[in-house]
Amino acid sequence: MPDVEMKPAEDKATDKKKEEKKEEKKEEKKEEPKPVPLTPEAEIKNNVALIDRAVSTLEPRFTHRVLRTLTALRKRLDDSVLRNAIDGLYNKGRYNSVKKALLSWLPPAPASDQEMEVDSTPKPPQAELVPETEMYLRLLILQHLLTSEETQEKALELANETVEKMQALNRRSMDAIAAKVWFAVDRAYELAGELSDARPLFLAAQRTASLRHDDEAQAALINCLLRSYITYNLYDQADKLVSKTTFPTSASNAQFARYHYYLGRIRAVQLNYTEAHTNLQQAIRRAPPAKTAPGFYQAVHKYFVVVELLMGDIPDRTLFRHVVLDKALNAYFEIVKAVRTGSLAQFQSTLSKHAAQFEEDNTYTLIIRLRQNVIKTGIRRLSLSYSRISLRDICVKLNLDSEEDAEYIVGKAIRDGVIEGRIVHEKGWMECGTQKNAYGPEVSEVFGRRIAFCLDLHNQSVKAMRYPLNAHRKELAAAEGAREREKELAKEIQDGDLDDEDMGPDF
Repeated sequence: MPDVEMKPAEDKATDKKKEEKKEEKKEEKKEEPKPVPLTPEAEIKNNVALIDRAVSTLEPRFTHRVLRTLTALRKRLDDSVLRNAIDGLYNKGRYNSVKKALLSWLPPAPASDQEMEVDSTPKPPQAELVPETEMYLRLLILQHLLTSEETQEKALELANETVEKMQALNRRSMDAIAAKVWFAVDRAYELAGELSDARPLFLAAQRTASLRHDDEAQAALINCLLRSYITYNLYDQADKLVSKTTFPTSASNAQFARYHYYLGRIRAVQLNYTEAHTNLQQAIRRAPPAKTAPGFYQAVHKYFVVVELLMGDIPDRTLFRHVVLDKALNAYFEIVKAVRTGSLAQFQSTLSKHAAQFEEDNTYTLIIRLRQNVIKTGIRRLSLSYSRISLRDICVKLNLDSEEDAEYIVGKAIRDGVIEGRIVHEKGWMECGTQKNAYGPEVSEVFGRRIAFCLDLHNQSVKAMRYPLNAHRKELAAAEGAREREKELAKEIQDGDLDDEDMGPDF
């Protein structure tokens, strides 16, 4: 048998210690409990504390932190959660009027719950509640009422009352919450079918916000007005609003995304496809992630695909394979295939098949304009395939009505630079020339747009940087202390209290 090498006793001891440490670490990992998510009532109380801190320290970033949780919190709200939160916050006698006003918009609690809520133990003393707390709770109640069709009328009444109270308070620390309230008011009027009635209210509030330099409310109100105009196809008035107002540069990305989306729709209707494409691209870049806001992401891409087709470009195929866009853009993918192949028959059949969806998406009028693009694409394919082709064959291949229509369309395509060739009227055919393959001025335009976007992104990043308050005072104090020490050192040198050894080797 071969000899077995034995480890020394010291090595065995160290190995045992290492194994024991590993086991202890595993046990510690097992014993560490996972963080328990907060209940909706506790989250509302924490948000109220952050709002109070934002008001007392004049730091709006705490309010923005609260509003970022609004989307996830409103999905967990119900009547009992809101009642418990209001009861827990307003437990003093002097807040009874506010408490009753808030609870009046919620259904009364069941009798069993009321009996369980009776408690003889005194509640701890409560800190002062700022008016922003009431506005935040009103916003939560309003969003909860908007989720049900039965309570939409009550939501409209609450929206009007909240606006009146918010305008009466007139507190600048309420700007961030007011912007969310205006969006909820717009939604309440839209669900009630009275969006046009809210337009005078929004216009007056937008003028007030502009005079007070309330950027957040101004951005929200401009978007609400644009949505109202576009809903009723008032594109001229929407364009006038855009030209007469300046969208605040300090607005949030969500507001910027909505503004660029509405601006892209206006420019697309006005046949300004280049600006529409730029605005829709900005809306996609500034929008929340696709899974966070799938509805907005799909709506923007529907217009983005149509505008790209109207510009003569074909969207990337990978766009239609996106998880969020796969089913939503199915009809638009068939339109893209019809435009790409230049088949007018396939385009007409696809348009009639999905007409209801296109009308629901408000893209039907834009897609009708693609008929000329389909014909141009078909003519371009024919010019690449044939050196000479008769006008009658063009009618047959493109399903046109007559040779006169074909002659007119081919002549316009030659004049616009879509194809190179000429029409021989005597013999009734089209002679195609060779296509040039070289870089044109559009390359510099593309690079110019990319450079402008990068510079704009850099400027916005610099503007978004935060600096600590009164940091320069610390530097001034340090500089004054250094000067005082230099004066003392010079005085001691003059008096002869210091010699060369005390001053160190540098001297």
